[in-house]
Amino acid sequence: MDTVTRPRILVVGAGFAGVECVRRLERRLAPNEADLTLVTPFSYQLYMPLLPQVASGVLTPQSVALSLRRSKRYRTRIIPGGAIGVDLRAKVCVIRSVNGEIVDEPYDYIVLAPGSVTRTFDIPGLTDHAFGLKSLAEAAYLRDHVISQLDLADASHDPAERASRLQFVVVGGGYAGTETAACLQRLTHAAVKRYPRLDPGLIKWHLIDIAPKLMPELGEKLGRSAHEILTRRGIEISLGVSIGKASAEEVTFTDGRVVPTRTLIWTAGVVASPLIATLGAETVRGRLAVNADMCLPGHDGVFALGDSAAVPDVAKGDGAVCPPTAQHALRQGRHVAENVIATLRGRPTRPYVHKDLGLVVDLGGTDAVSRPLGYELHGLPAQAVARGYHWSALRTNVAKTRVLTDWLLNAVAGDDFVRTGFQAHRPGNLRDFEYLDAYLTPEQVRAHVEEAGRAAR
Repeated sequence: MDTVTRPRILVVGAGFAGVECVRRLERRLAPNEADLTLVTPFSYQLYMPLLPQVASGVLTPQSVALSLRRSKRYRTRIIPGGAIGVDLRAKVCVIRSVNGEIVDEPYDYIVLAPGSVTRTFDIPGLTDHAFGLKSLAEAAYLRDHVISQLDLADASHDPAERASRLQFVVVGGGYAGTETAACLQRLTHAAVKRYPRLDPGLIKWHLIDIAPKLMPELGEKLGRSAHEILTRRGIEISLGVSIGKASAEEVTFTDGRVVPTRTLIWTAGVVASPLIATLGAETVRGRLAVNADMCLPGHDGVFALGDSAAVPDVAKGDGAVCPPTAQHALRQGRHVAENVIATLRGRPTRPYVHKDLGLVVDLGGTDAVSRPLGYELHGLPAQAVARGYHWSALRTNVAKTRVLTDWLLNAVAGDDFVRTGFQAHRPGNLRDFEYLDAYLTPEQVRAHVEEAGRAAR
């Protein structure tokens, strides 16, 4: 009877926010207080800020995939699958499990942390020919693809084909795009030394963004410093420019330039997971509109946080919302767990208030820019702060050991420039990795839950 009557807490998403919430709930709730369930397609937490280093070969994929099943201490039930709809009235989450089966998971309290997907626009050819960098599979695929361009250029007898394979375009001047361009540029310029038939001067990296400045969040001085570092390394930066159209062999910029290339990497922002649209609730630019305590107005026991929620930024005020960063997701995860516990125990919830810890941008090698607690750093001190922050933010000692070992090994021995070829049999563009057609509409969710209810009776 205790098992039946215990409140059911369902957490959707195993990113920074979801995992931090689950771990706090496990520590603070007694086993007989509630049943905990986590819905995630993969049984690991991905440390996304280090994906550019996976794509460039500095880190191995396993180093940034933190297992959720490693410890026997955790009691949360993990459902391997993806949430594709939520019926708020019936308090049911619709899940497509890894074997394709559609299952309904009832809950008493739900924490929505499904994260985000790559933001795209109606640009001809974009989703068919661009690569993203939001998942471990994309990072591994992108590394193979970039190295294969060197192999194919080396094997080609056509000067035009060779030149196009050695040009690379990255769209997005935020942290992800800048770090991706910086890390992969170092990879190609180190690797080309092993290809005596290739002219290193043919390798060209383009970083473009529609914004007037590179990483404006860094401030004028550090943003300019990052711009100068990348320019000095040969990366051509074009601001106020985006993509007009893309094909398999060239990209057209909005300023009319046509760049022959076989590699278009799209990192121009994110949008909330399509799961949010299935709720039929109010949104702010696609993110679920929640109160400062991360509760959904008008729905008891519903919490949302991270990239999928427009959490009011109380520290800034004036209607500002917290940006979709790992720093906020980690803190919101801990805070929403406390609010769930407070609700469960009949106590008032508290608003989320944060103090900004600063920003770190790793540009590879000894190049970096950082602003910890308001202090502006660049070069080796900034690199030490950036890597120190990422290392300390890793959740397990095993992950910390792996990442530190990879950093040391890469610094001492360099890269082997090996491409695995594991995914060479299939395409790897944005359309293939996002799975955007998996989600239901609000009407489909309601119809499915009602039909399941009738079948149960």
